Amino acid sequence: MDNVGRGQGADGETAVSGQGGGMAVRSLCFDDLQIGMNESLSHEVTAADVAGFAQLTGDRNPIHLSEEYAANSQFQRRIAHGIYTASLISAVLGTRLPGPGVIYISQTLNFRAPVFIGDRVDVKVEIAELVPERRRARMACACTVRGETVLEGEAWVKVPPRS
Repeated sequence: MDNVGRGQGADGETAVSGQGGGMAVRSLCFDDLQIGMNESLSHEVTAADVAGFAQLTGDRNPIHLSEEYAANSQFQRRIAHGIYTASLISAVLGTRLPGPGVIYISQTLNFRAPVFIGDRVDVKVEIAELVPERRRARMACACTVRGETVLEGEAWVKVPPRS
């Protein structure tokens, strides 16, 4: 992924991912978390991303793969799979906030607008609620393109304790 992520860490430092080589991985335990902590990444959606996602999932809807078909659709050009866009949220949760060891419990998704090939998707997750007795966190999630919300929702995750 060609992305840049920045977020406020538990120690007040800003964590920055690398470019070109993938996102830096940071692991936090439940005790490190605070409401309002957030992480983000940006990713430009490529034709190869969409084709690879279609191959991986078997979702070969021509709205994603055929310029000719898409030209006659309401969007007039190819769009990325909505779930592909949502998977960028998973990338943040699993590698940055909270990070490795997190267990996805649930995710709501509200698709607001299409994502086109070539769009740069900005993904942000923020801790909205903490449930200490269950080591769970409710994360507010949003994906935007040029400032317009294309996807929003909430994720519940279970966060590992300190080892």
